[in-house]
Amino acid sequence: MWLWWAGPEGTEPDLGLLWRAYARRFDLEHTFRFLKQTFGWSNPRFRHPEQADRWTWLVVAAFTQLRLARTSVANMRLPWERRYEEGRLTPTRVHRVVSALLGQVGTSAKPPKPCGRSPGRPKGRRSGRAQLYPTIKKSA
Repeated sequence: MWLWWAGPEGTEPDLGLLWRAYARRFDLEHTFRFLKQTFGWSNPRFRHPEQADRWTWLVVAAFTQLRLARTSVANMRLPWERRYEEGRLTPTRVHRVVSALLGQVGTSAKPPKPCGRSPGRPKGRRSGRAQLYPTIKKSA
């Protein structure tokens, strides 16, 4: 395995720190994979960059809620999964328990009001073309 380090000239790198930083990369990759697959972070197609920013902050807020709920949920593990301490549950296990609880908790929102067909867009009007933004490419 090769590690690359850049720092002030003439100083020796702290190999213990570099190794721990490299090992944490594994956690980050799995966090991004979880956010993309479970929360659909990369699924929506937005017309405006501001919408993508808001969606990213919503996904981060949901992930934070899962991390905070670790200590208050019971471990509902599948038969082949190993046991974890209550405070060390993975986000997937917490998500499994929290989504089962949401049906029992209910909501304070009022039920939706029934209505007829919506009038839709007035005749002769079009929504127009979506505004295109330049593609950001990595430079060579």
